[in-house]
Amino acid sequence: MDGRKRGGREAVPPHGRRETPEERADRRWGELVQEIRVAQTGVQILFGFLLTVVFTPRFADLPGLDRAIYITTVVLGAAATGALIGPVSFHRIVSGRRIKPHAVVWASRLTFTGLVLLLLTMVSALLLVLRVATHDSFVPWLVSGVAAWYLLCWFVLPTWARHRYTTGD
Repeated sequence: MDGRKRGGREAVPPHGRRETPEERADRRWGELVQEIRVAQTGVQILFGFLLTVVFTPRFADLPGLDRAIYITTVVLGAAATGALIGPVSFHRIVSGRRIKPHAVVWASRLTFTGLVLLLLTMVSALLLVLRVATHDSFVPWLVSGVAAWYLLCWFVLPTWARHRYTTGD
């Protein structure tokens, strides 16, 4: 089926929906906004928490490496927050300019970047917390295991499913 009329009826296009490019962009934008809401809430809560750590009495006692991990974590959290809020600003600035299909592509790229930065923020925060909580040598292994789990859940499985069950759309 290629989207042409067959037997008096319009065939279903290869991507499985009868929608104009504008309708498709509207649908994809709505889906993207729902996805962003989930990630954005998590990164904002984590980032807010990270900002308060510097004001605790124990922060002054952190060794240099732990301070460096903390600073890296805060910067990653700030970058993730920016990338995940970016699509909202992007949409607002280009709204009404009839470029929604392009806006969806750029917003998707920002969201993907935000997810990568969120993963790095989570791993960095976990490393910091576990280093402070325990100085055991298993901490890097534990953090690596959690990072692998995030990679599997967030990127590997969806990429595998995309290649396994789609035809290139």
